[in-house]
Amino acid sequence: VLSVLDVDKAPQFSENADLYIAELDKLDQEFREVAAQGKRKNVVFGDRFPFLYFIKTYGLAYSAAFPGCSSESEPSAKTVAYLLDKVKKERIPAIFYIEFSNQKIADTICAETGAEKLLFHSCHNVTPEEMQAGITYLDLMQNNVRNLRKALNT
Repeated sequence: VLSVLDVDKAPQFSENADLYIAELDKLDQEFREVAAQGKRKNVVFGDRFPFLYFIKTYGLAYSAAFPGCSSESEPSAKTVAYLLDKVKKERIPAIFYIEFSNQKIADTICAETGAEKLLFHSCHNVTPEEMQAGITYLDLMQNNVRNLRKALNT
């Protein structure tokens, strides 16, 4: 559409699109490598879980305090106990949380198990500070690659 509206800049739009698609392909390949080479395939979210498609795409498994983007305010005691047991038994080194959460459940699991708390950004929201700093989708996802690598290999 932009190329139609501004024909003079069409080659630049096309070149920029090709470069961005290449970056997205590279990011996808990084996630595939991290998932394939990980010592474990299970990740734990002490939070809501808006990542089902991601997990399925990269052949991972998950456990979470809340199903999807549940509107519940607290997980059940049974769910928390299950997550604590799972993390301890499987020696899961990292518990994920998502941006803008209160991180309470992730903090509890980490305190009880010694696991590290890591952000897995859903890229739905950014803080004013992130916006001001010029943080991009690719920046957020590169941080997710690093944190996933740590969670699957520590």
